Amino acid sequence: MAGKQTKPKKQVPLRLSGELYDELMAWAEDEFRSVNGQIEYLLTEAVKKRKKGHQAE
Repeated sequence: MAGKQTKPKKQVPLRLSGELYDELMAWAEDEFRSVNGQIEYLLTEAVKKRKKGHQAE
């Protein structure tokens, strides 16, 4: 990413139900990510989709 400036990552406290956390953990393991990485990936994809004008279903 030569020449591209990026902002530092922010820490965000997040509370999840145990059931949701377990589902995210299993999904993250399937895709070889950490739970944090999986949440960041999902949020990034949602923002990209929103920017393209698609509505979440």
